[in-house]
Formats: sequence, C-alpha cells, structure tokens
Amino acid sequence: MRKQLLKLLIWMIMLWMMSNMKRSSKRRLWLFSWWPLMEMGSQLIMLLDFSNGLLREMKGSPGFNNSHMVSLVWIAKVLDEQLSQQGAKRLIEVGLGDDDQCIEDDFTAWRELLWPELDQLLRDEDDENTASTPYTAAIPEYRVVIHDPAEMHIEDNYSIRANGNASYDIHHPCRVNVAVQRELHKPESDRSCIHLEFDISGTGITYETGDHVGVYADNCIETVDEAARLLGQPLDLLFSVHTENDDGTPIGSSLPPPFPGPCTLCSALARYADLLNPPRKAALVALSAHATEPSEAERLKFLSSPQGKDEYSQWVVGSQRSLLEVMAEFPSAKPPLGVFFAAIAPRLQPRYYSISSSPRFVPNRVHVTCALVYGPTPTGRIHRGLCSTWMKNAVPLEKSNDCSWAPIFMRQSNFKLPADPSIPIIMVGPGTGLAPFRGFLQERMVLKEDGAQLGPSLLFFGCRNRRMDFIYEDELNNFVEQGALSELIVAFSREGPQKEYVQHKMMDKAAYLWSLISKGGYLYVCGDAKGMARDVHRTLHTIVQEQESVDSSKAESMVKKLQMEGRYLRDVW
Repeated sequence: MRKQLLKLLIWMIMLWMMSNMKRSSKRRLWLFSWWPLMEMGSQLIMLLDFSNGLLREMKGSPGFNNSHMVSLVWIAKVLDEQLSQQGAKRLIEVGLGDDDQCIEDDFTAWRELLWPELDQLLRDEDDENTASTPYTAAIPEYRVVIHDPAEMHIEDNYSIRANGNASYDIHHPCRVNVAVQRELHKPESDRSCIHLEFDISGTGITYETGDHVGVYADNCIETVDEAARLLGQPLDLLFSVHTENDDGTPIGSSLPPPFPGPCTLCSALARYADLLNPPRKAALVALSAHATEPSEAERLKFLSSPQGKDEYSQWVVGSQRSLLEVMAEFPSAKPPLGVFFAAIAPRLQPRYYSISSSPRFVPNRVHVTCALVYGPTPTGRIHRGLCSTWMKNAVPLEKSNDCSWAPIFMRQSNFKLPADPSIPIIMVGPGTGLAPFRGFLQERMVLKEDGAQLGPSLLFFGCRNRRMDFIYEDELNNFVEQGALSELIVAFSREGPQKEYVQHKMMDKAAYLWSLISKGGYLYVCGDAKGMARDVHRTLHTIVQEQESVDSSKAESMVKKLQMEGRYLRDVW
C-alpha cells in the first residue's frame, strides 16, 4: 500500500509540473516517459520510516531554509547520502538554498542544471535529433467575476461565533474580541510593548500553556488606499476569484485556494494581500508581463533574472522595498486582479505569538505580549509592523462595546513544562521572550495551590532599564513571594557602565545552573534567534565544558543530547 501511495505522490508531482510548464513540443513526453521513474520510487520505501522520523523531529522542509536553521538543510544531505547508498543514481548534486540570501535564485540555478539531465533521460528515438526546448513558468491567474452590489449580499466571513464544538485552525479562524489592552513600558521608554487579552469565552477554543496563538490582522486603510491607486481600481469594486473556468474545468493546479467572496476590493486588499513585504522574483515576472512601458518591463525582467541576482538582493531585499514601493517605481505595470492576487501579492499570513497565560489560571482568556515594530527602512519608509500596530491601536471591551476583534486560532507547541512539577526548570527569556514563562509561572501558581510539590525554578530575564521596560515587574516579584518562582535574575543592559545580558547572568550562576540540569532539569530559551538564542547556546556550551572539564566536541555532544532528550527547548524567532 505504501509503495502505491508513493507512486501516486510522484505522479501528482509530475502532473503538477506539467500543468505549470509550457513546452513548445511534445508534451506527451512528460506523460508517458515518467513511468520508468515510478519504479525508482520503490527504492525510497525502505527510507520512509527513517525519513519520516527525521521530518517529525525537524518539522520542516528539507533542503531549503535559512542559514540559522542548519538542521533543516542537514536532512536533505542525509537523504541524498542514503539514496546513494541504496543504489540510486544522482542526476545532479543535491540543491541547497539559503533564505537569508535569495532562495529563489538558489532553486533556479539548481533547476537549470536539472532540466538538461531530464531531457536526456526522457528522450525517445524521435527526439534524438531535436534540440532541447527551455521551460517557462506560466503566470498564475484567477478567473475574476465582477458582481453588482445591488444584487449581492456580502457576509462577514468571520462573523459567525462558535457553537462550542467547532474546530479552528489556520484556514478556519475564530472571531474573538479584545477584552484588555494596556501598555507595559513606562512613560520614560521610547519604545512600546503591549499586553493584550483575547476573550475566548463561549468559543470552544482550547489551548495549553506554552502554545502559540495565530492572529490575522488587516492592512491599515492607508496601505489599502495606495494599493488600489496603483492597481487603478475602485475600492468598492465587488468581485470574486475562481480557480475553474466557466464550464467548471480547473484553470491550473498552481493556483492557491481562492479567498472567500464576493467581497469588495477594499476587503480583499485589507485581509488577504501581503502588501508590505519585499516581492519575490516570481512577482516581478508577473509585473513585467503587464508593464506597458518597455523600459519598465525590461528592468523588471532583469531584476527577476539570475543575472540580476545582486541588484535584486540590494535594491529589493537589502533596501526592504515593499511590494507597493516596487509597484510605485513601475507605474505602467497594472496587472489585472486575477494576476495580482494569484501571482503578485502573496496571501497575508497570520502572525504567531507565544501565549503569555495559562488556561488553568485564566480559563477564558488568551494573553499576548507584543513589542511594537516601528522604524525607518533604508528607503526612508517608516515600517509599521502589521499586527503589532493593530494591537497598539486596539480598543478593548473594557473601554468600549464597539471593541476591536480579530480572527485567531491556536497552534500547538512542544514548549511544555515537565509532567512532574518537582523537576527543576531554568527559563531564559529577555524582553517579550518572557511571554511563555509568564504562562509557566501562572501554571505553577495553580499547581502549588492544588498542593503539588514544586521543584527549583530560575528565570533569567533581561531588559534595558528598570525604569523603562521591566515588563510585568510586580507580577514576577509576586511569583517569587508566592513560591512559584525560586529565583528571578534580571540583566539590565543600559543601567551600568557595561552592557549586561542574560548570558552573562547565566555564567554567574554556572555551577548552580549545571547542577540543576544534571539532576534532570529542563532548560527553556525564548526570544530572538539570531542574537540572544545564539549567545545563550554558546554560553551553555561553555558552562558544560567548564563544569564537566571536557573538550569542546564533548561539550557540544552533551548539549545535543539534552536537545534530543527534550530537556533543552527553544521557542525562538
């Protein structure tokens, strides 16, 4: 059965490739010549258990990721090696991409090496004297239907409240009200951090301490207005998008699922279009196809080409030019709505936050701790974080019955307290990295009230200045007083003559920290992946090396063992 499923999967991949590639000669070659390759799939059967286990551990797609997620690239290398050992023939070297640079160019370079090899492999006798024909990706386009507002009833797709038994996910979020919103920073601070509470009473939503909440926020009206102006379309235009032709036949399998409709252009741009991130190269290709000014079309083609890799990296990615900024630079490019929503503007994605509450402590609320994202880009545009700005401006129910609301859903996490509350825990979370640990401590408060014996707990928290951004200070001190937290260690990076961070405080407690871990304790790290989490990892490595008197290689293997045992957990971004 598994062999048949694998063959079916390969067939689906091949058919998808057929539907997305235009070839000027003999498309039948694709349909009939892939069958011999189906048998190659059987060689993968013996690897399924091995690879499935790795994928469950890594929880990501092999081969392509950013350089900070080395393990996800590692699985591609391992699978390549295993296939080779089982006798599979490697057509070309395994492709690895780095999303910190331009992953599209990495894939394009790998793909261009692959096509000639596949042409040679799949040629039949009639093709031996025929030159290879390059493949060109088709530009996806929805079928658009314009509706008469007088004849249509427009429903709010998020307006239906739950009946208590509904299941919510990324595709089916639940509309909930904002119950509480308050500023956590003190007036002296030049930054902002918001505490926000969603009211989930009566929705049927459940979560566990340590889980994440996904929040859908709308683009602001100024952004929506600018997008409509660049498209040359009225905001009140009522339309719907479809993935099938008038006769019901599918347009193409590459189209993403359509968003709900009919809806106005204003609603579509606000809810469904990612307008503020830099556009991918595929979007530039689609824009170039609809640019009426030849010089603009050529410029867009160059930026999207392998030859324009450096300029794309500098002018688009490095300068953090948003999709709207790029479109403003090429005003003759006015794509139809079907192309814009299918190929140019990616679907607006939810923002994820570590939940900063415990359902056992506040059963009908989901707490979020969010730092406001605000600052200039290299082009001079002021970037305002989509969801953090929405939270900053949210009106809570405690202040108005006409309160703010958002579609949300829960995402499970493996960032959990030990099942045995007597096991020691060490938490490292500066800034908003404190969020899940606030939930942990709320949970421990409830456990203690229920008579549980709590083990030792340390919290390493960091901020700039006690008088500015020591968030939840009173709560944290109360956790210590009530016995939910054994010790609070705070690093203030802007108070003394030298900057002090959580990793420095960890070194001060190195012997005690390692003694807790050696007794079966858990180490949790939450916050910035590129800076803090990396430095904390190095500090842990140093602590192990010094406390165990081992060399660097042995220390690293001991740290990896902690990770494999699930006792060194990170919730980083």
